Amino acid sequence: MKLETRPLSEHVGVEILRFDPEAPAESMRAALEPIFIESGVMLFRGLGPRPDVHLAISRCFGDLERHPVKEVWVDGCPELIDLAYRPSPAGPPTAPVYEVEGRVRAGWLPWHADLFYMDRINRGGILRAVEIPAEGGSTGFIDRIRLYESLPQRLKQRIENLSVIYKFDPGMVEQKFGQPARAKLVASSPILDALTARLESDFPPVVHPMVYTQAETGRKVLNVSPLHATGILGMENAEGDALLAEIVDHIERPMHAYHHEWQQDDLVLWDNWRTLHCAEGVPVDCARLMQRTTIAGDYGRGRQLPH
Repeated sequence: MKLETRPLSEHVGVEILRFDPEAPAESMRAALEPIFIESGVMLFRGLGPRPDVHLAISRCFGDLERHPVKEVWVDGCPELIDLAYRPSPAGPPTAPVYEVEGRVRAGWLPWHADLFYMDRINRGGILRAVEIPAEGGSTGFIDRIRLYESLPQRLKQRIENLSVIYKFDPGMVEQKFGQPARAKLVASSPILDALTARLESDFPPVVHPMVYTQAETGRKVLNVSPLHATGILGMENAEGDALLAEIVDHIERPMHAYHHEWQQDDLVLWDNWRTLHCAEGVPVDCARLMQRTTIAGDYGRGRQLPH
């Protein structure tokens, strides 16, 4: 199986052209794996609305696992999760609503890598557009290999052997790093409330290195997720916070990002060990439904902090 691709942007990802989802699984896997390692983000278009296609492509990259946030599992198929927002004038919103830089948005998420608040980091995921909003709803992606390559040498040297502490905070607006100057929670949701209730029991602080090397290529990854970061291990002071803030500022420069404007039934795969993503959110009167798989794995470098 031979595949053609074209770049999504100067910095991030490729689109897979004329992909045949009915090809044998081994043939698909052999063709897709090297592109995945090289690019980190892959777009598939025109494959239709079938969840079985979504699951089959996901399994080309490894076993699937259930997301630790059980509140978003899809009934009857817990290998899929719903990332959904629907206007709900008669009750609580189906996703948290935020005001960010003067705009009210449901389902907003700042820059992050999935599950960095856990000691095990999943391999990746595939997000599928089920229902497109009338406005907004884009998803941003950043390649952390490119981020490391573009760091000044003095910062590469400073962070080489350092690690960052992460603590899950599902409310998003109390984040210490990478937080917009004007962000506040307008309305919670049942899922957010359920997560908050089990924070201390299920989500202890964890540590991940600031730099690691991609095993397949030897390229270094700037292994920092702004969301949920609380400080540098052993430098929980003004100096450490200033260094981490400088790194996050480098990460979040607009020049590094690709923002995907979704079309119906698009599938986007990302390598969670080397990319960041964010969600623009949607106006509160617009519905949006996405479904996502979680590709199992662990890069083997995270650990929990002692209680």
